Amino acid sequence: MGTWTRAEAESAFVRARRARRRASLACKLKTLGRCSSRLVVHDRPAAQRGGVAKRREIPLAAITATLEPHRAEHFDGSFRPAPPTRCRWLRIWLAERSGAILPPISVVQVGRTYAVRDGHHRVSVAIARGAVSIDAIVAAA
Repeated sequence: MGTWTRAEAESAFVRARRARRRASLACKLKTLGRCSSRLVVHDRPAAQRGGVAKRREIPLAAITATLEPHRAEHFDGSFRPAPPTRCRWLRIWLAERSGAILPPISVVQVGRTYAVRDGHHRVSVAIARGAVSIDAIVAAA
């Protein structure tokens, strides 16, 4: 990977992280501290019921939650990254930039939205790159 590509990835991560901080601050100021911009966590047992999983493109805007409680600390409700995600986030960015085919994310459909089972970093990078949809394996809840 070239230096420019690495610098581009670093710059994108910094922009996304700053956007997360600004959104959090705006939320706190607007609601006098009673606001949470954290990623919603769906109850795993309820979200894992159901069966058949299908591969398809889903809109990134419809991905609103996670099934992994610890990921709620790493990404906000808009999938903007926290500092601990930096190395993995940069690797995903660089892989996409180089044209690598990444595996589909894994999600559970919850009503009209989706909760991520696997692929949080891929969702975050896709949003930061301006994508509208992402390839996913979708299981019904």
